[in-house]
Amino acid sequence: MITIIPAIDIIDGKCVRLTHGKFESQTVYNENPVAVAKEFEAVGIRRLHLVDLDGARQKRIVNWRILEAIANQTNLQIDFGGGVQSDDDAQLAFDCGASQITAGSIAVNNREMVLSWLDQFGEDKIILGADVKDGKIAIHGWQEYTEIDLSIFLLNYLEVGIRHVISTDISRDGALGGPAFEFYQKIKSQFPEIYLIASGGVSSIEDVQKLNEMGIDGVIIGKALYEGKIQLEELKVYIH
Repeated sequence: MITIIPAIDIIDGKCVRLTHGKFESQTVYNENPVAVAKEFEAVGIRRLHLVDLDGARQKRIVNWRILEAIANQTNLQIDFGGGVQSDDDAQLAFDCGASQITAGSIAVNNREMVLSWLDQFGEDKIILGADVKDGKIAIHGWQEYTEIDLSIFLLNYLEVGIRHVISTDISRDGALGGPAFEFYQKIKSQFPEIYLIASGGVSSIEDVQKLNEMGIDGVIIGKALYEGKIQLEELKVYIH
């Protein structure tokens, strides 16, 4: 059964969503992220994808107080990303209550640091963030694009123990046009040992059903929840 993971993206302490990762496209949905997290927990959801978009741009954690508040006021398992660019950032995230951290840009720019995190915190605590456009990895809140091929990127980290991966097809993110099903099927077929979390484009409960039928392990849902395309009640069948 697929795991439902709602997303809360933070800019200036507020819950926002972007389209295609463009900061100028932001929509503020709620000024109280803690209240949003409590709504998710109230229907039985157990996991949360929390992204510090200010941190992603500034290359350091900025909104750590919101992470801390959600961790203190809910029992959600929080995977935290955005600005985790140093040993101090990683430790801060865990100290503030993150269950896992996402290594995205840092996994491209400083492999040795990510390897040290795997040793220090354990493989289950680190999620590899593989954000992709046209098959290539993008970093720093999708503000920079690389020439790194997704398959090579995943293989290099699988070899050192990474098993949890969030992959976003940037062209789909925030567009409510449906996930890149073939993209996720290809990853899962090529790397069946990965715990694969799909992110980007989910627009209906049918999208969730299809990802579940495909054997995808988790799905991050953002704008579809905030815009009422998917109701929290509809997700209860997947809450376990």
